[in-house]
Amino acid sequence: MIDQIRGLEDLKTLARARQADAAVAFDLSQRREQAEAGVPAAGQGAGVAAQIALARRESPARGSRLLGLAKTLTGMPHTFEAFRTGLLSEWRATLIVKDTICLSTEDRAGVDEELAADTGALDGLGDRAIIAAVRAAAYRRDPASVAKRASRAVAERCVSLRPAPDTMTYLTALLPAAQGVAAYAALSRDADTTRSNGDHRPRGQVMADTLVERVAGTPSGINGVQIQLVMTDHTLLQAGAEPARLPGYGTIPAEQARTIAPTAPGDNDLNLWIRRLYTTSSTGQLVAMDSTARLFPAGLKRFLQIRDDTCRTPYCDAPIRHHDHITPWHRRGPTTAGNGQGLCEACNHTKENPGWAAQTIPGPRHTVATTTPTGHTYRSTAPPLPGTPPAGGTRSCGSQERRLTLARATP
Repeated sequence: MIDQIRGLEDLKTLARARQADAAVAFDLSQRREQAEAGVPAAGQGAGVAAQIALARRESPARGSRLLGLAKTLTGMPHTFEAFRTGLLSEWRATLIVKDTICLSTEDRAGVDEELAADTGALDGLGDRAIIAAVRAAAYRRDPASVAKRASRAVAERCVSLRPAPDTMTYLTALLPAAQGVAAYAALSRDADTTRSNGDHRPRGQVMADTLVERVAGTPSGINGVQIQLVMTDHTLLQAGAEPARLPGYGTIPAEQARTIAPTAPGDNDLNLWIRRLYTTSSTGQLVAMDSTARLFPAGLKRFLQIRDDTCRTPYCDAPIRHHDHITPWHRRGPTTAGNGQGLCEACNHTKENPGWAAQTIPGPRHTVATTTPTGHTYRSTAPPLPGTPPAGGTRSCGSQERRLTLARATP
């Protein structure tokens, strides 16, 4: 069985290496076709990574990274051969490329020659050991480029949010080393002071609460920014067990939803609005809203965000940034909920490339079929809202089920 497990692992690596070869060939063929169609050189290659992502059931961002990895490996024959033969996994090949991408083609090839991964020189090393070896080799080749890359990294500082288990989130800040260390030290110092004054909360909990209070300006962390919460009226008003949905996070338990959205006067200093939306009882489809405007009005944008939750491109779960006409406006596509979808910025731009098309497909929930330039079609269906019955299920509570969207904000 151990031999079987190892053999399957080698097969997985071989398959991914073949995918990389195919991705490079596909990129070249698409660029040739685009050049023959008169696409300017600067625009050639647009949409290729998105097609690879759909084929691999990955997000567009990951598809772009996979294509970049494959193209870079063509100039690193030793690393690519180690990948093909199973000596390096796709992830470890990615680590090598990532830490040599700042080098020139010649210096990257030199590092590849020095490491000689296809001879088994890296076999048995963990991720950290491989990164250390690659960085040392890269620095010996071109210390100036490595240092310049570090200085450019400052411009990539950012803050991100992603879900964690049990209705928690990871709020992550990518900061320059000095700033990150200083921020952590300040939170640690304040936590130690608070605990020495008699606070019995764990140190990490005090640091987290202090961070929220300093960033949001209130102890609860909820201020003038609206927090949308989608739940059934039964969950809110009758202590029902149907989970709710918190846009930007995902599904949360009913009890947690009621905690976030208290309705009794005087529970807090916040104002609470309840916006009623209606869905069909059998499918959970939101009732449509229409507009004659060229741009989606605020209410219809909010409608699309609640219905779609994240970018509607298959396998992409990026936040919605654009509200897109499925049938374009210039082709007489109406500004309606049925003809609208929420997309991230990258996917919306990709959809506008030549050869891409999208159309709605009749079904119990809003469904969009996207066709790529190669003729492959991928479907995306809006996620079920809280209280939506399972496939084939019915409701016994009447012809319509009410959903409540709650927005909390300070006066």
